[in-house]
Amino acid sequence: MRIYITGASCSGVTTLGQNLVPLLGVRQVDVDDYYWMPTDPRFTTKRPPSERVSLMQHELGDDNWVLTGSCINWGDALIAHADLIVFVVTPTPIRLERLAAREKERFGERIAPGGDMHGIHVAFREWASQYDNPEFDGRNRAWHEAWLAGQTAPILRVDGDRSAEAMTAKVIHALSQVAR
Repeated sequence: MRIYITGASCSGVTTLGQNLVPLLGVRQVDVDDYYWMPTDPRFTTKRPPSERVSLMQHELGDDNWVLTGSCINWGDALIAHADLIVFVVTPTPIRLERLAAREKERFGERIAPGGDMHGIHVAFREWASQYDNPEFDGRNRAWHEAWLAGQTAPILRVDGDRSAEAMTAKVIHALSQVAR
């Protein structure tokens, strides 16, 4: 079984994937690990799309997998092999709380005012806060919904404000239906 999990930033996509991996005995590839070049500070330099896809294809191989993140419009060669697409929907206030906690844990004082990553953090938070705005030219909910409407693989929507265990159980149940 190959599962593609996507949604807004900090909606719970990666966490859901991490919870599925031990239950399914598959590998997880997270888009952010390939989208961005390894730099310091992190998340500042994008890899070319063809390089991302090649690296991810190599990592995923021909086995079953969980792919987490957003690679819509440049990772179609990967998504085309998904047996199930999971769309995690989480209210923006919850996502922004998670974002603040995650960034503080990852980068500590570097994101605080005066820190070398403060500007990056503020810009990222502003970008992530625009997800529900259909006029926003970055990744947004309307863009995701339009993309989902054109998919042929089954789509499962999960509430990202539910516990990781509840989301995982919903995906496992859906997999049992897809496998029939």
